[in-house]
Amino acid sequence: KIYNTVQIGNRCWMKENLDVGTMINGNTNQVDNGLIEKYCYKDSTSNCDMYGGLYQWTEAMQYTTQEISQGICPPGWHIPSYFDFQTLAADVAQDGNALKAVGQASGNDTSGFSTLFVGYRHENGSFVYRGIEGAFWSSTEINTTFSYYISLASYTSRIYFNTGNKAQGFSIRCIKDE
Repeated sequence: KIYNTVQIGNRCWMKENLDVGTMINGNTNQVDNGLIEKYCYKDSTSNCDMYGGLYQWTEAMQYTTQEISQGICPPGWHIPSYFDFQTLAADVAQDGNALKAVGQASGNDTSGFSTLFVGYRHENGSFVYRGIEGAFWSSTEINTTFSYYISLASYTSRIYFNTGNKAQGFSIRCIKDE
């Protein structure tokens, strides 16, 4: 698959959510079996085609805890760190609407990042919040259970910096290696 990119500040980002791997059902955990596995919202491949895959943190990172790892990103790209996302937020003056695609609530996409409200996979296996939120894993781990992620929501222009259970399934946006 070929991904569009966008330059925001001094960094090159994928303009679309990553969509690699083989779909597994949302009620199954992704495992270290040599295959990249993904969730498609509501277990529908058409949702992956439109919105990209959803990944548990360990699968996205390809079972390493090394910050700024390639993970499931293509060569020359990596899973963004917490600092990468903080820099992204600073580059758009903390305006979440600048990161949202036009048509996603009050999104104006002045940055070109084009976030869609994909929703995510809850750690219990259910899919939630499509049309309301979009969430992206960072490569920055907190501990064996939690990692940092950012999210954007339809009801606010705020960019949320959160901690999430690694068993949740979030989107991945890759950033080009410097």
